[in-house]
Amino acid sequence: MERVMVDCAVTRSETGEVGGVLLTKQVCDIWDKIWAFQAKPDDLLIATYTKAGTTWTQEIVDMIQCDGDIEKCKRATTFDRQPFIEWVREKPHILGVEQAEAMPSPRTMKTHLAVHLVPPSFWEQNCKMIYVARNGKDNLVSYYHFYRMNQRMPEPGTWEEFFEKFITGKVLWGSWYDHVKGWWEAKDHHRILYLFYEDIKENPKREIQKIMQFLEKELEKDVLDKIIHYTQFEVMKSNPMANYTYVPPEIMDQTISPFMRKGIVGDWKNHFTVAQNERFDSEYRQKMAGTSLTFRMEL
Repeated sequence: MERVMVDCAVTRSETGEVGGVLLTKQVCDIWDKIWAFQAKPDDLLIATYTKAGTTWTQEIVDMIQCDGDIEKCKRATTFDRQPFIEWVREKPHILGVEQAEAMPSPRTMKTHLAVHLVPPSFWEQNCKMIYVARNGKDNLVSYYHFYRMNQRMPEPGTWEEFFEKFITGKVLWGSWYDHVKGWWEAKDHHRILYLFYEDIKENPKREIQKIMQFLEKELEKDVLDKIIHYTQFEVMKSNPMANYTYVPPEIMDQTISPFMRKGIVGDWKNHFTVAQNERFDSEYRQKMAGTSLTFRMEL
């Protein structure tokens, strides 16, 4: 995969490009290692665009795999239970890809990579993947606040500036449109369970049962009820193994915005101006033309 390094006037992370997608310079520097990662047939990959319900899905999956054992799910942070394959953690210096390599099988990992950047071994080994998509308006808002609080991200600029960056795909992990559409098309050819954030919010029981079926797990009703309870937003928000409060404030400043902020559908209405909403809708119609993929912007 071709790597193109570009200079960006940022005060936080420098950025580069891999395959036309904006990534941090640290990720670009180790891209060869990421691309060469060797998946195994029993690996599970959780994939999302950033701030689309990733941690939520990780916790649901882990609870299913642990048969609803709360204490077992608190054995380590989300970051350590399910390695973030393309990320580089600086203090201590840990490569997500090396963390995954050191894990015993069966392994569960996470990624925000666009479908064309997923290491080829995942496709070669016919791995199961769970993809969660969130409507673009709420995703934009959540991502803006994440950019603000995460000091490892590039400078977000003003809300107006970030809005433009997002709809033109000039944010880390690239275009939301390309991301959700790419994975949507891939699901017809690979073992991908494609879920929607809004559906999980509306009916967690139904969507968690889909995940259980995909993972070939049968659990008693009381275990399912326990999973539904412990993966509610308010419960997870107070779970130190999932809420990223273990990350030093100089990296994630939760006084600027909590990592788990609102977890609702429709918060975009509190941020978008009328003109921004019209602009987004216009871009959306153009970029989503020709796909069967549809989103609900409110419940």
